[in-house]
Amino acid sequence: MALPVIFFDGVCNLCNASVQFVIEHDKKNQFKFTALQGDYAKDMLPKFNADPQKLNTILLLQEGRLYTKSSAALRVAKQLSGLIPLFYVFLIVPKFIRDWVYDIIAKNRYRWWGRQESCWVPTPELKNKFIT
Repeated sequence: MALPVIFFDGVCNLCNASVQFVIEHDKKNQFKFTALQGDYAKDMLPKFNADPQKLNTILLLQEGRLYTKSSAALRVAKQLSGLIPLFYVFLIVPKFIRDWVYDIIAKNRYRWWGRQESCWVPTPELKNKFIT
């Protein structure tokens, strides 16, 4: 079985910080990562009717299913170490409410956290966690 893949906005400071947070708390090395701006996203996402150029969300590809927005974030949280999996309880909140909050953050992420000129480049130690 292939490892789950997290797709993220490679120029978003919040997204990059989130990826680093997941890496730090992914004690079982369960995830791979790739930027929405990369070739893998451009090849893979159209198979799920998702255009990486039009996305402003984290995506999780797991066991052949693509999860978006709050569903993706909560499914990732469920698999991390420490108390973070407790956030999975928010899955009981209706998706339209969870995604409404998610969309507010996503819409303002560049204004509130800034953006980079180019995608974040992982250190050599982390390179094997990324798909280019």
